[in-house]
Amino acid sequence: MIFLTNKKPGRFKGDMIVYFVRQPSKKGAPQCSDTLVQERVNKAYQVGDCSGKKEECVLLYPERVFDGVQAKRLLIAGLGKDDMDRELFRRAGGMVAGKALSLKCERICLMAPTELNFPVEEMVECLAEGLILGSYQFKKYKKEDDDEKREIKRISINIGNLTSLSTRKALMLGVSSGNAGAVARDMANEPANVWTPAAFADYGKKIAKGTKVQCKIIEKAEMKQLKMGGILGVNQGSAQAPKLVVLEYRTGKKVPTLLLVGKGLTFDSGGISLKPSAGMEDMKYDMCGGAAVMAAMEAIALEEPKVDVVALIPTTENLPASTALKPGDIITQYGGKTVEVINTDAEGRLILADALAYGVEKFAPTAIIDLATLTGAVILGLGHHRSGLLSNNDALADKVLQAGDYTGEPMWRLPLGEEYTKQIKSEVADIKNIGGRPAGTITAAAFLQEFVGDTPWVHLDIAGTAWNYTEKPYTPKKGPSGIGARTLIQLVRDWK
Repeated sequence: MIFLTNKKPGRFKGDMIVYFVRQPSKKGAPQCSDTLVQERVNKAYQVGDCSGKKEECVLLYPERVFDGVQAKRLLIAGLGKDDMDRELFRRAGGMVAGKALSLKCERICLMAPTELNFPVEEMVECLAEGLILGSYQFKKYKKEDDDEKREIKRISINIGNLTSLSTRKALMLGVSSGNAGAVARDMANEPANVWTPAAFADYGKKIAKGTKVQCKIIEKAEMKQLKMGGILGVNQGSAQAPKLVVLEYRTGKKVPTLLLVGKGLTFDSGGISLKPSAGMEDMKYDMCGGAAVMAAMEAIALEEPKVDVVALIPTTENLPASTALKPGDIITQYGGKTVEVINTDAEGRLILADALAYGVEKFAPTAIIDLATLTGAVILGLGHHRSGLLSNNDALADKVLQAGDYTGEPMWRLPLGEEYTKQIKSEVADIKNIGGRPAGTITAAAFLQEFVGDTPWVHLDIAGTAWNYTEKPYTPKKGPSGIGARTLIQLVRDWK
């Protein structure tokens, strides 16, 4: 629980109170807004323990005679001396959350540095976002003794007398985005024997309950009628039935429609083109695109934006079996385009193609954004620091890039063009599902482009950022990052 307060800090008697300080441009102790706390900062500086560097933490234990602080602990958190931006406060929130968890603090209070030349609303929003993401834990299947349990139960952000409707709204936005990131991580952390296509469907129904979102599940029988050969083909080796989860948020007004599509491969063995066994346990994360879209739709259902949003999550497993899709097979995607399957481990594009073609025809969207852990090639190109972005529309690409920068989920745009499309031409079908090793991320996007027509479209390849993402105070060192959910939410908030 996170809330705003304007009570005097000396009245807080919880586990830890936090003050933020900036690193001075010249020699000298960092400056704090509270004169009594400043005395402690000065002493810590004199012995070389407090400079105000970014993400530096100095922990003090005030005595009861210290009138200024009644909390059990006093944390001085450094903000550095570089230019301030949203990411600085998001990281600061994550840093504080991590420290609180390590100390088993249940109640903490952050003194927002409102004296700094930075919009208080954005400061509050990003601190809240960082606090939620930084305090994230997934221990559902782990037994813990009582003395090992760590949970922050109450967080207050003190902004003095600046509490207003705008700051309360900012807090709500930060909490909403932070929760979405946490939900996406939860889905990805679930084992593949729990988070199945049916689990995706059940969560979609949960989102629709009591909100303006409508949920429809396209089952296997209907997929056969619709001739969704991509989803059905990938599913051939699995005992789990495939699902196409359709979520519709409608305003009831004549407004643009955004189509969000997320790859929902709940486990990817590679199929007949079997992956190496080392690291295959991470292939439960191959549904992170679908998780991001689902988590974003849950936030959209609560925020009720002024734009229509439709989400499609094609979901299945990709497993080897006597019935599985084989290299050399030819399938027919939704809409009639034929595909020669060269490699059954290039399966994500097959299920996305059905969803994209169906979404374009059924909903006539203004714009499309799809997210997928699609290619290992994007990791070779961009590492684990930026998601790959490919698009057929410059204006839409710019909007998504801006949303990513705003939320601390940066991307890098890669090219598309006829020369790459030539790599996926087939001798025996309309196209083939891989174009060889060169430009693997681009040819995968070129494949998807075949199914969006002239609709403005952005493809985000999050294979490098969905897990083992750049280490940040609000990002797990290992495991899923929840990437994409907050970017989608911000894009919808900003859409005009």
